[in-house]
Amino acid sequence: MRVKFVVPRRHRRKKIKKLAKGYYGAQSRATKIATQYVIRALSHSYRGRKKKKRDFRKLWIERINAAARQNGINYSRLMFALKKMGVQINRKMLAELAFSDPLAFESLCKEAKSFIANP
Repeated sequence: MRVKFVVPRRHRRKKIKKLAKGYYGAQSRATKIATQYVIRALSHSYRGRKKKKRDFRKLWIERINAAARQNGINYSRLMFALKKMGVQINRKMLAELAFSDPLAFESLCKEAKSFIANP
């Protein structure tokens, strides 16, 4: 009796072994176990790519809020005023501005405070 499907089976197993390279023990050597760990790792990496976006947005908001409070206004009022004034700058750039150029961020906060006081 001849063996069928040897090449496709080998390719599937080699693909799993390549993805499992560097795993500890049987996780990198035994095909069945390696398959389980590779599937798990791929699902974690997919979730991690989604979570990274949320984490960075939270970080930017925290940085903006901290810098805004140093200038006498809180985050929600600052963002409301900037939106009403028509300033189109995203949170990433605002956080970078607060970190790298505090004077420019301070002037934005002053504008926002004066806008809230006199709409």
